[in-house]
Amino acid sequence: MEKVEVIVEGVDLLEKVKQSRVKDNEVIKAVEEIKQVGVKMLRGKKWREVDGTIYKEKKVYVPKDEKLRAEIIQFYHDTPVGEHGGQWKMVELVLRNFWWLGLTKEVKQDMEGYNACQYNKNCTE
Repeated sequence: MEKVEVIVEGVDLLEKVKQSRVKDNEVIKAVEEIKQVGVKMLRGKKWREVDGTIYKEKKVYVPKDEKLRAEIIQFYHDTPVGEHGGQWKMVELVLRNFWWLGLTKEVKQDMEGYNACQYNKNCTE
């Protein structure tokens, strides 16, 4: 079974996902059902658990931890490719390793906030 590593310049985002205290009840329930019946995959190989980390279609599932999700988006935004690539490039970069419901919307909001901040001298972001 393959392993995903998301470690860049001393930031281990995968470990932060594992350590997140925020959990999604629906995902927890599904994982518990998987464990109870001894099944390694759910819904045609779309969902699985490996060493306590949930994956959806080979991407690390990020729980409903707003701070962690914002950190992941910011991490990719601060890369040379992400900084000036626009909203869709940011979504592409994040989706290479991570997934959560509403990811595209959150990236769009982040980018809109960042762009507004560029033109507002009183911005504190």
